[in-house]
Amino acid sequence: MADTIYKSAYSVIQEKKQIERRVFSVIVDNVSGVLARVVAMFSARGYNLESLTVAAVDRDLRVSRINIVTTGNRKTILQIKSQLSRIVAVRKVIDVTECEHIEREIILVKVQATGVERREALRLAEVFHAEVVDATLDTFMFQIVGSNRRVMQFVDLMREMGKVEVARSGVVAMTCGSDILSV
Repeated sequence: MADTIYKSAYSVIQEKKQIERRVFSVIVDNVSGVLARVVAMFSARGYNLESLTVAAVDRDLRVSRINIVTTGNRKTILQIKSQLSRIVAVRKVIDVTECEHIEREIILVKVQATGVERREALRLAEVFHAEVVDATLDTFMFQIVGSNRRVMQFVDLMREMGKVEVARSGVVAMTCGSDILSV
C-alpha cells in the first residue's frame, strides 16, 4: 500500500480545470465511411468536437485531411489521439498544437443595420480587412479570413451593429517550418 497515491478532491478539481484546446490533422484514405467512423469515435466516448473540416488533399493517392478542434484534459487528449490512430483508414494523426502552427477560418457574416450602425459596420470591416461579398439596402455580407480569435472578435463587434447571421468554415491548420507532412 506504500505505492498507492491518494488524490484529494482538490487535485481532481484542478485536473478538470486544466482543459486544453487541441487541433489535430488526420490524414485518411479517401474512402466511404471514414468521416462517419471518426465522428462516431468522438460521439461514443463523449469527447468534445468543436470544429471539423475535411477535404481531399491528393486525388491521385485518394487521401483526405481532416482537421479536428477538440478540448479536454491531458489524459483525454492522449486518448483521442490514440483512438484516432486505431481507425483503420487513418494513415497519420498529428497534434499540430504541439508545435508552431498556423490556424485559419473563413467566416461569412451577414449584418442587418441601418444609419450610423451601417456606416460603422463598413468601417469595422475595413479595419479587419473583411470583404463585402453581398449588399442590399439593409444588409451587408462580409467575408473574413483569419485566426479563430480574430474572426470571432469581428463577429462580436458586428453583433453590436445589428442583427447578425454567421456561417463558419471550421478551422484548417498546418505546422510551420520546412517539414512537409507526407501521406
